[in-house]
Amino acid sequence: MGFKEVFRGLFTGKEDKNMQYARLLDGSAPIFSQFGRDIYASDVVQTAIDCIATECSKLRPKHIRTDQNGMQLNIKGSLNRLLKFAPNELMTTKDFIEKIVWLLFMNYNVFIYPKYDIITNEDGSFKRREYTGLYPLNPTQVDFLQDETGTLFVKFMFSSGQSYTLPYSDVIHLRKKFSVNEIMGGGVNGQPDNNAILKVLEINNTVLEGLEKAIKTSLSIRGILRINTMLEDNKQANERKRFEKAIKDSESGIVAMDLKGDYIDVKANPKIIDKDTMQFLQDKVLNYYGVSVPILTGDFTDEQYQAFYEKTLEPIIISLGQAFSKTLFSNRELDVGNEIVFYPQMLLFTNTKNKIAVADILGNRGALTNNELLQLFGYPPYEGGDVRQKSLNYIDVDIANKYQMKKSGMKEEVKINEQ
Repeated sequence: MGFKEVFRGLFTGKEDKNMQYARLLDGSAPIFSQFGRDIYASDVVQTAIDCIATECSKLRPKHIRTDQNGMQLNIKGSLNRLLKFAPNELMTTKDFIEKIVWLLFMNYNVFIYPKYDIITNEDGSFKRREYTGLYPLNPTQVDFLQDETGTLFVKFMFSSGQSYTLPYSDVIHLRKKFSVNEIMGGGVNGQPDNNAILKVLEINNTVLEGLEKAIKTSLSIRGILRINTMLEDNKQANERKRFEKAIKDSESGIVAMDLKGDYIDVKANPKIIDKDTMQFLQDKVLNYYGVSVPILTGDFTDEQYQAFYEKTLEPIIISLGQAFSKTLFSNRELDVGNEIVFYPQMLLFTNTKNKIAVADILGNRGALTNNELLQLFGYPPYEGGDVRQKSLNYIDVDIANKYQMKKSGMKEEVKINEQ
């Protein structure tokens, strides 16, 4: 499906004549072009971002509603179906989240268009949105406009030359390093400010180029054969071949030569950057993205992964839930407890030890069904397994209080009788 089908019925660039550029407080024009991908030529940068995107792709987004008693209910409907299996016809949920995170780190901004139909009840008194797809966008330029009423619109221009203008309130917008710019993430121009990391990458590239040249040097000229006579070119070639044959035929490592030739050894001693310097450069890049070497290699401890989760992944997870909820639901729907939550349970239970601990704590208290416990360990559900079982070692707090009060009253009664 092309963009024309996705944006069917919406504004196009030809219908912007009644709009003007949105007014920013700093007086700058709200026109933002996408950032060039210079730093993404680095293998370290790509590996770090891929690590974050892959971990985030394990998230499980759900549409829930929290009732007045604080109980969270899963809502059956088109939105949960999209979030669980395929947000659009081209992507699975894993692909969708991975794409979002990549765009976020590449551009420091990512826009997602939720396609929907307006559903009206029979008497026409109520309208609601029926979502049919969620599409990550990768425009080449983004302009922010406003109409006569001050309503904010966003105009997307794509590499194909097509442009579309949508109400900003209808677009999911996630930002990274949202600081000096009023609307966009990144630097003052709404683009990633990569000057600091570019310096490190330039040094790293220089080191790698020097290493390549050093290796080539060490494998090239090893010595000079000086022929102590005047020979023609073809005779020089024959003399060189005779010398190479002598090297090849020698088993002792000693080459016998006559008075006509001298061999001068050229000692190649290329300067190689030490291991600590190479590690320092790599760590500088990884620390910039919040990814440590153990996380990169997969050889991490529980404490190291917890630090990675809290520092790098958790802010993204919170941002995803808030941005999706803000756009997909009306103020009334938000007031009655609707929200999108990106559950990270697949990230938190990283090993069997942690899974056993969770099963022991939550399972014994009836917080998880038998099928949920099986799913935690990778086993399929069984019929009738959606039941919760609770250990008799735990009782309700109110029951415990009543029991203790009753027992205390019995003791007081015994004391009175004794008197």
